[in-house]
Amino acid sequence: MPDISRVAVVCGGSGGIGRAVAERLAADGMSVMVHYAGNPDRADEVVKAITAAGGSAAAARADIADPEQIERLFTETEQHFGGVDVVVNTAGIMLLAPLAELSLDDFDTMHRTNVRGTFVVSRAAARRLRRGGALINFSSTVVKLALETYSAYAASKGAVDAMTLILAKELRGRDITVNAVAPGPTATPLFLDGKPQSVIDHLASLPPLERLGRPEDVAETVAFLAGPARWVNGQIIYTNGGVI
Repeated sequence: MPDISRVAVVCGGSGGIGRAVAERLAADGMSVMVHYAGNPDRADEVVKAITAAGGSAAAARADIADPEQIERLFTETEQHFGGVDVVVNTAGIMLLAPLAELSLDDFDTMHRTNVRGTFVVSRAAARRLRRGGALINFSSTVVKLALETYSAYAASKGAVDAMTLILAKELRGRDITVNAVAPGPTATPLFLDGKPQSVIDHLASLPPLERLGRPEDVAETVAFLAGPARWVNGQIIYTNGGVI
């Protein structure tokens, strides 16, 4: 049986990178609360996959940007598993258009999930993580790549960077690490949807390793930050195969 003494909350854990993270942390011996926003069937699939492999998991719904719902998510996790040691916030949305053409509604939608959602989850984590804990937010390599049509999305992730770096300092004396993972082009529905194959092929050619990232590649970095990486703190870890 795995050692389930540590407990992780994976926000956005029902698909894509979030699912890979939830399954990897469970394989490393953590009990995992799989957060989802609207699709209980996908979250249940992740829970079943984890338990079938001998791990411990449950699922809970919450609006990532609603502080009351996120507080309930943490309370439910504590009641179910006994506490919270790791919080991973993979939840995010990406709406692309040139800055001059992007609607303010789309901008506000991304801001609510990517910026307000990160703030709400980070605030709850700062208040409720146990000593020795870890908060891992999600940024993006596109902040540095500065690709056309990504201006609003990159801006939302730049805000994640700022919150992460400052919160790491504000938690002095708590023995809690705060970092962000910044994936490059990764083969998930969030990244692939709506892109022509020629664009996908071009982005896959950018890393020296000449492929898109896989969710499992990113989960490897998260597992490092969630477990053994106690001396990595206040960092943005670019997980992109060498694009930059």
